[in-house]
Amino acid sequence: MRRVFVLCSVIVVLAVAVLGASWAPAFLLYLLVLPGVALGVIDMIQTEHSLRRNFPLVSRGRWFMEWLRPFFRQYFFESETDGAPVSRMFRSVVYQRAKGQSDTVPFGTKMDTYRDGYEWVAHSMAAIDTHGAISDARVRVGGPQCTKPYTASLLNVSAMSFGSLSANAVLALNAGARKGGFAHNTGEGGLSKHHLEHGGDLIWQIGTGYFGCRTKDGRFDPEGFARNATRDSVRMIEIKLSQGAKPGHGGILPAIKNTAEIAAAREVEVGTLVASPPAHTAFTTPLELMEFVRRLRELSGGKPVGFKLCVGRESEVFAICKAMVATGIRPDFITVDGGEGGTGAAPLEFTNSVGMPLRDGLAFVCDCLSGFGVKGEVRVIASGKVFTAFHMVRCLALGADMCNSARGFMMALGCVQSLICNTNHCPTGVATQDPELEKGLVVTDKSERVRLWHGETLERLAEIVAAGGLSAGNELNRTHVYRRTSQDAIRRYDELFPYAEIGSLLESPYPERFEQQMAESDASSFLPLSYVARHAEGIKELDVAASA
Repeated sequence: MRRVFVLCSVIVVLAVAVLGASWAPAFLLYLLVLPGVALGVIDMIQTEHSLRRNFPLVSRGRWFMEWLRPFFRQYFFESETDGAPVSRMFRSVVYQRAKGQSDTVPFGTKMDTYRDGYEWVAHSMAAIDTHGAISDARVRVGGPQCTKPYTASLLNVSAMSFGSLSANAVLALNAGARKGGFAHNTGEGGLSKHHLEHGGDLIWQIGTGYFGCRTKDGRFDPEGFARNATRDSVRMIEIKLSQGAKPGHGGILPAIKNTAEIAAAREVEVGTLVASPPAHTAFTTPLELMEFVRRLRELSGGKPVGFKLCVGRESEVFAICKAMVATGIRPDFITVDGGEGGTGAAPLEFTNSVGMPLRDGLAFVCDCLSGFGVKGEVRVIASGKVFTAFHMVRCLALGADMCNSARGFMMALGCVQSLICNTNHCPTGVATQDPELEKGLVVTDKSERVRLWHGETLERLAEIVAAGGLSAGNELNRTHVYRRTSQDAIRRYDELFPYAEIGSLLESPYPERFEQQMAESDASSFLPLSYVARHAEGIKELDVAASA
């Protein structure tokens, strides 16, 4: 192939050069051919890619086809139900509702209702007409220790930082939240001026980098926290322990992306690399976490304070619950994120294989809170792949009090799932800091779409709840949702996720399925006791060996 390329190149160049003296079009052809010849020569002498070295110029078609592949697949070959991470069916319904278009489906479902894993909600012959009352339903967040509770919508914007989202995207989300009467989670990137401009209700998220409330060395700054937390638009404070996209993984903001606006929001120096450690420095044990919750509640003037986690080791959730009982301090809410990932860019292994999926984690956290007798004092928020009212029904039935959505609101903004969020080249201006791309997102138009999608989704929730003979979303429970587990077996959620009896974990004998977690957990450590004991024994053995 290399010899053929060289021979053809020489013949073409000579022929064009000879003809070019008397034939102007041939000279133009020469100018077109020369770059191709140059690229071919570069391919032949480079040492990085074997294909380009052995098949100069021609092999470049491979990379071109790989670049085209996702676009061809999405627009020409993908079915309504098999797109990933979000199927075309769900993307379409978000777009339709955000634009106020008809969202009805003709000719029956496109889903295979006999496949393993298919789920549905039970309707009732005693269905009622709620006239959409649930679309205005609110949930009070704030336990007995909270003096400024917040009444939240059943559906809110999940955590997405300014920096990962463009300024216009943040502006549109917050304006839509204000119009629709729901809350907008800031993400861990701090309170930017774009979050505050429209006055929409905010859930301020505090991550391990303490952006917006950090000292110069990256530790928690109580004065800085109080200054922002007491703002009128900040209605709740969320401590981020982990997120579904990359649980247990820190983050790095490259210096090139650390613009003046982002640096101002994060309270860091412009143009520097900023690292978020994988764990907090303000606390190191469950007991200290509870004290941190109490401290933030006091510094904020009594606003609801909670934390977000993706369930990892089950004993750690037990340890947190034991700390609640030991200290008497309760978080006002817990946000449970699913290990299936979210809007945050992450290594493949973390997105695919770290963390408990949402439904399993949500049921487990709710059962833990019930077992320790604190479920009534702590609101539970479900976060992960919420695009339709049925997705909300599943979460509410498992024990959540309300839901957060990130990708749903991104699509309401116009996201087309081009899957290049981490490249700064988002074509719709949602996930980019490129001003040329960002200007395509018009805040006035997209904020209205955000409001419409939120409202239409809650209207559908009202209809599903009424079809089940219920008058409110909080009446949903695990008996209302069914799953096909095989071709000849159907099980209800209460069979798949058995309820824990209230107070059953406060004294022995404990439920058999929780005995191991009870034995491994202690309020003084996030790590399981078995690991702590083995680690201490290992240190002891090393000390003995060293002294000998």
